[in-house]
Amino acid sequence: MTQKQPRIAIIGAGISGILVGIKLSERGLTDYTLYEKAETLGGTWRDNRYPGIACDVPSHLYVYSFAHNPNWSHRYAGGPEIQAHYSKVAGDYGVTPRIRCNTEIANAEWTGRDWTLTTTAGETISADILISAVGRLHHPSMPDIKGLDSFAGTSFHSARWPKGLVPDGKRIGIIGTGSSATQMVAAIGGKATKLSLFQRTAQWVIPVPNPKIETWRKWLFRLWPAAMKTYYAKLEQEIIALTSGFLEGDTSAVQAFAQTGLDTVRDPELRAKLTPGYKAGCKRLIMSPDFYQAIQHPQVELVTSGIDRIVPEGVMTQDGKVHELDVLVLATGFKVDAFMRPMTMTGENGIPLDQVWSNTPMNYRSMMIPHMPNFFMINGPYSPGGSSAVPAIIEIQTAYLMKLLDRVLTGHVALTPSPERSTELVAAMRERAMKTIWATGGCKSWYLDKEGVPIYNPVSLPELREQLAEPADEDFIEVPIPTNEPVSA
Repeated sequence: MTQKQPRIAIIGAGISGILVGIKLSERGLTDYTLYEKAETLGGTWRDNRYPGIACDVPSHLYVYSFAHNPNWSHRYAGGPEIQAHYSKVAGDYGVTPRIRCNTEIANAEWTGRDWTLTTTAGETISADILISAVGRLHHPSMPDIKGLDSFAGTSFHSARWPKGLVPDGKRIGIIGTGSSATQMVAAIGGKATKLSLFQRTAQWVIPVPNPKIETWRKWLFRLWPAAMKTYYAKLEQEIIALTSGFLEGDTSAVQAFAQTGLDTVRDPELRAKLTPGYKAGCKRLIMSPDFYQAIQHPQVELVTSGIDRIVPEGVMTQDGKVHELDVLVLATGFKVDAFMRPMTMTGENGIPLDQVWSNTPMNYRSMMIPHMPNFFMINGPYSPGGSSAVPAIIEIQTAYLMKLLDRVLTGHVALTPSPERSTELVAAMRERAMKTIWATGGCKSWYLDKEGVPIYNPVSLPELREQLAEPADEDFIEVPIPTNEPVSA
């Protein structure tokens, strides 16, 4: 008699969800569905479509290690090109038909044998295994500025750039100085009639060039895939070397390189305003080949006076000046601590997620949560996203996830991590994180939680591979699932 397939629900169809789907199919686990709240797959690269959007990781590294792309146009690919690549990969590996778009999960409840999911439309779905692949950069963080709703022009978060909005000939204001704002300034500066960048904190910007990929290299990678794999490995080692100082609290070499870009700003007053008062890497490192050129354009102004309020005409700063605008862009980042929220969860014995996460997002190796049986996360709380390329991290986590699923399906059990072991690991992680550049660099950033502790696991890629090589039996609690109809791989 053929045993039935486990029903697997994956929340999110970004690069993590697509990868999980691919790896499930490879293991013969085909009864899975990706539930995506938006109208198509893609996550970050679907949502963000502002002018100049690009990845700050080299294109040939920002891929799954088994799905290389010989056709990248530039060293650092633009958002639409990345979206197209992952859409193609999802199609090539048969994941696309398994995605249910426009389906947002509002609640998940453990019944004692499986998960009952409820969508925002009121539909109920049952799943034996629940996997979160929601990512971090999808809940826009809106600034608390007086009068924000009074603006008479067009106002929006940078992750919600309106389709068809062309910046040419408009007076545009950008609030924020992170990666999105920097990329927009470089793309819009000189095209807008006037561009005002409202800066609260200066940023270190690394002046990396972004050349086109040579035709000969594209041909080489198409005809000799082994060369592309070698290049991927080379780029990975470069990232490991670059970020090693972040983990040790010493980024002097990176700061010296960033200074070379800052030194190209001719006006000493402007240069002083753009000079950060903290160590490079303390905030998210920003890569741009042309930000410093764009900020010096005659039609671009850097505003360092604090914002007093938003008025119908534009932005009033604390010096009493009104900066008249047609478009106001809020490049104010994301709620990186939201994770699955606003979805609610209830685990074993009626324990809600909010109770487990009342003080800190308690977890086991960023992939499981105590009291939440057969629930797994990719790129969950404390994933080491600040020290390596995300695709490599989620590949390691997904490989580990498959081993955990083997335990669940072979033993027909509800698997949870030990609360004591989870607490121990998180405490050790937080202690080590306080020695990294994110804690010692002298700045405030979204890398820090409300207690000032970095929210990332400060490990290198080789360390992560070692940590997630094999599940440790003593770290888990297994409870037989009460049913006479076992699921099996």
